[in-house]
Amino acid sequence: MGTMNTRPLFLATLLGIWMVPTAPAAEPSAQQVQSGKTAFVPCASCHQVGRSARAAFGPQLNALFGRRAGSTTDYRYSAAMKRSGIVWTEQTLAAYIRDPQAVVPGTSMRFVSYGYSDRKIADLLAYLRTYQAAGLSAPAPAPPASGR
Repeated sequence: MGTMNTRPLFLATLLGIWMVPTAPAAEPSAQQVQSGKTAFVPCASCHQVGRSARAAFGPQLNALFGRRAGSTTDYRYSAAMKRSGIVWTEQTLAAYIRDPQAVVPGTSMRFVSYGYSDRKIADLLAYLRTYQAAGLSAPAPAPPASGR
């Protein structure tokens, strides 16, 4: 019995993920955003978000949704990421978080998402969406408490 070449099926699956139309994301709850912030903690060792975010061991993640993979100018991406053609959506990000090497073979991201359920990934993406507008705006920090 010969071996089956699964590469065309794999590529068709990825193309299907990338081509799924995306509906506007529903407004996440404060609890979902807080859960996403917690889910982001391991990500923060390589990625930054917020007003002063910049590339570090990984690219900054402001204005991520709708951005072409490998396109920020302050990070040195792998050749695989630059040529991937991915535009980041809820679907492509979820697939990438689950298995970066399957989505972009040769990527330099070495994250293993064990324990990242669909809910945890959705919460993480809801948190990242709070950094979408203008590439850096997130909920403004609370003003300092007076009376000191």
